[in-house]
Amino acid sequence: MSNARRWAFDLTLWTVSVIAGLALVAHEAMASEKRMTTGNARYQAECGSCHLAYPPQLLPALAWRRIMASLDKHFGTDATLDASAAAEVGSFLVGAAGTGKRVAGAGESLRITRTPWFVREHHEVSADVWRRPGVGGPGNCAACHTTAPQGNFNEHNVRIPR
Repeated sequence: MSNARRWAFDLTLWTVSVIAGLALVAHEAMASEKRMTTGNARYQAECGSCHLAYPPQLLPALAWRRIMASLDKHFGTDATLDASAAAEVGSFLVGAAGTGKRVAGAGESLRITRTPWFVREHHEVSADVWRRPGVGGPGNCAACHTTAPQGNFNEHNVRIPR
């Protein structure tokens, strides 16, 4: 093989390797963005006993602080926690709260289902789907997102109940 051919071959191999590496990095970044943490046992036990322990990344820290400060009237229910549990859960939620585009524009809303990100991601879901007994409303993520309890909201794991 001539030097010119060898150089062209090496350059092509290097280019393919770089592109494959960048594709792998991009894939991992997208996968990690779709998987969120709910990894605090006390949060799982306290909040997950009534509803999905929503990944804290779905709301900004300010919203979690406001939610924790008003547990006595938590969306129409008294969800008061003892001081120790409230401190631990609140610290976890604020520390793992969302930043960036997912919570951009969340503003004063304490409802994940009213954030611009949620509305954009679910714009194609009709009102009759939300009313189905097997769905029960937009806050019941696990009804359609089969891996929501693990923090995975990948659209490939969506099964909408009939």
